Amino acid sequence: MVKTVRFHEYGGPDVLRLEDVEVGEPGPGELLVRVDAIGVNRAEVLFRGGHYIQPVKEFPARLGAEAAGVVEAVGAHVTGFEVGRPVSVVPAFSMNDYGVYAERAIVPASAVLHRPGGLGAIEAAAVWMPYLTAYGALVEVGGMRAGDAVVLTAASSSVGLAAIRTARRVGAVPIATTRTGAKKKALLEAGAAEVIVTGEEDVVERVLDLTSGRGAELVFDAVAGPGVIDLAKVVAPGGTLIEYGALSGEATPYPGFELGMPALNMRTYTVHETTTDRRRLRRAEAFVSSGLGTGAFEPVVGRVFGLEEIAEAHRYMEAGDQIGKIVVTVDHHPRPM
Repeated sequence: MVKTVRFHEYGGPDVLRLEDVEVGEPGPGELLVRVDAIGVNRAEVLFRGGHYIQPVKEFPARLGAEAAGVVEAVGAHVTGFEVGRPVSVVPAFSMNDYGVYAERAIVPASAVLHRPGGLGAIEAAAVWMPYLTAYGALVEVGGMRAGDAVVLTAASSSVGLAAIRTARRVGAVPIATTRTGAKKKALLEAGAAEVIVTGEEDVVERVLDLTSGRGAELVFDAVAGPGVIDLAKVVAPGGTLIEYGALSGEATPYPGFELGMPALNMRTYTVHETTTDRRRLRRAEAFVSSGLGTGAFEPVVGRVFGLEEIAEAHRYMEAGDQIGKIVVTVDHHPRPM
């Protein structure tokens, strides 16, 4: 039996329960991983509350799609992994099928990457989701190139910070937005070329001014809602507005109708487009590993909680005050008999 986080009904953080659950053995194509650290993502908050793109199929439900740990058992037909190998689990499966909020978890081998040398468990649980999301959306989907202006909303999130560094790595110009001035300094230190404080400045005016009226080749938006109208106004001809989150919680209009039917490229993106495509994932892994190796990329950990504090970790994410990744650690010290 292993300690596993489950929830028996939709609700707030208080519905999360740490329970003893039988883990079993990995089946064909699966690995059993001792989980040392877990990356907390917005998707898990939405799944727990019944607002995710996938509803819960059956209660009690598990949570979690990103973790770092060590392989403890290898299922049939799995190659490239052995017991004792430090690994990272990336979001490449439905939480209706697997969950890593646990001391040990069975996961599909296709969702596991070798842990880059020099990364501890906490850092390894904080690096992949942000950089796979940023790389997949901006490079694979958006075709980001050197010289492109890239507007990044919710830029102090782990994905936003990864997007800043990803843009810098290819020679693009990251323009970060944030609600208040409290995070402006941190965003500039992270590599943002400019920071727009949306509570004090006009986004459209500032972006057009910064780009000499051209607009941004890419807008990478985590907020959605009515604000997409202004974001669409700053997309350069031939550029793309990519929606990867819905932090506003409000309905999102299609800006093309609101703005008189301009030629607007607008599309949604989820990290699964990268993690479930073998070729894209291979390219993404190489890109991120290279960046980590040169120091161009680094994990940014905002705060660390223990597994027994999982409800508090979710409350902290919902508050939206963090800069960087929220990580939960798992204590494997033997419990007294």
